[in-house]
Amino acid sequence: MIIKTEQIITMTDANQNFSKASKTAEKYGSAVIFKNNKPKYILADIEQYIELTEDEKIEIVAKRILSKHINAFKNLAK
Repeated sequence: MIIKTEQIITMTDANQNFSKASKTAEKYGSAVIFKNNKPKYILADIEQYIELTEDEKIEIVAKRILSKHINAFKNLAK
């Protein structure tokens, strides 16, 4: 695993300023918390780890198309 220096947070910083750690995780996808100068924990933005199934993706796209063109679909249904 490659760790960018921007992702590194000390355990002390994480304890005293959790919002800094969470903002780092949000910006870079994860924050690596060091304890005793070694990587110990990862704080991750869960949205980057949750993947949609193909059916869920199709459902989202279908809802967008339906809501965008609802009048056309209503006219076709007549």
